[in-house]
Amino acid sequence: MNWRNYITVDPEVAHGQACFKRTRVLVSVVLDNLAAGLSNEDILKSYPSLTQESIQAAIAYAAELAREHTFVIPN
Repeated sequence: MNWRNYITVDPEVAHGQACFKRTRVLVSVVLDNLAAGLSNEDILKSYPSLTQESIQAAIAYAAELAREHTFVIPN
């Protein structure tokens, strides 16, 4: 899965936040919905311009960000 085929960051679209190509749907919205327990089917009903591959791209994008950033989590 190459998330770059599905996700773009354009300063002229969505204030430069990561969104799905040819949409204004933010990647963070899909990730928030997944984190809240929504199914892929529910997300696709809410955002019909997306595909199953879009959702997989969002997960791949988040995984890459997690590998590149270190977060300090207090005990």
